[in-house]
Amino acid sequence: MFTAAAVAILITMVLAVTRAILGPTVYDRIVAVNMFGTKTVLIIAVVAFLKGRYDLLDIALAYALINFIGIVAVLKFFEYGEFSRGGRGRP
Repeated sequence: MFTAAAVAILITMVLAVTRAILGPTVYDRIVAVNMFGTKTVLIIAVVAFLKGRYDLLDIALAYALINFIGIVAVLKFFEYGEFSRGGRGRP
């Protein structure tokens, strides 16, 4: 069961990389990278359950937080062109 889930996750990761490379807009590429990061968290969790190493779940949680913060930072950069405006919008 977990092996089938791992294979399905790997297939969706390949599709996410394809969308990140071929995406027509930068936002499509950012969403694809975010999806790849989420699927990475899922594959770490599946491997943790398959191997019986539940300490890897902490690594998966830390990676999920880093992925979220990184995607928010990239989106802010593309929206405002810099990180220092504090999200107030363009003048």
